[in-house]
Amino acid sequence: MASLDRVKVLVLGDSGVGKSSLVHLLCQNQVLGNPSWTVGCSVDVRVHDYKEGTPEEKTYYIELWDVGGSVGSASSVKSTRAVFYNSVNGIILVHDLTNKKSSQNLYRWSLEALNRDLVPTGVLVTNGDYDREQFADNQIPLLVIGTKLDQIHETKRHEVLTRTAFLAEDFNAEEINLDCTNPRYLAAGSSNAVKLSRFFDKVIEKRYFLREGNQIPGFPDRKRFGGGTLKSLHYD
Repeated sequence: MASLDRVKVLVLGDSGVGKSSLVHLLCQNQVLGNPSWTVGCSVDVRVHDYKEGTPEEKTYYIELWDVGGSVGSASSVKSTRAVFYNSVNGIILVHDLTNKKSSQNLYRWSLEALNRDLVPTGVLVTNGDYDREQFADNQIPLLVIGTKLDQIHETKRHEVLTRTAFLAEDFNAEEINLDCTNPRYLAAGSSNAVKLSRFFDKVIEKRYFLREGNQIPGFPDRKRFGGGTLKSLHYD
């Protein structure tokens, strides 16, 4: 196959929310049988058809960088993680729908990746709400994905999904809620699949068709690790 253009998408969220399972499902269209903790960063590749079904259709590689660790890590760990944030074109924020703390931590993850986490708790204001102005000038496309939908009891589902809808609104992002052990949530033609495709199209447009907004402020376009096609690479 001829070499394809590619974009880099970070997959961020607390340990245990199911990032590795999600990435495996997105790239392999299969359920990950025995997920393990990600140390450092794990990279997998999805093939995406930009503007599928139109005269502008073109195939791209989507590099999905699953970043391990905890948002509350020491500054030295955050500094080590920063190398994975170079030349990013999009961010998928992943949280566990059964764990409210993992949802709240998405603000801190995004600020860390956007190179603005100068004060770890600075995003939290006195009344317990988050300041949307922190993200008002962000040009990096974001997508919020909630996992473990199957573990929420029917009587609680409306309450939980209403809360997470506000979360996505804060990031000016679309939202997908799913169960990573069930591929039907991303079946072709489903609303989730349409949202995912729309997000990847937006990432590609920002990278290749717009002059501005295709990189995180403060991170120049540096040469990436490894070169060539990336497939299930692990950085420790």
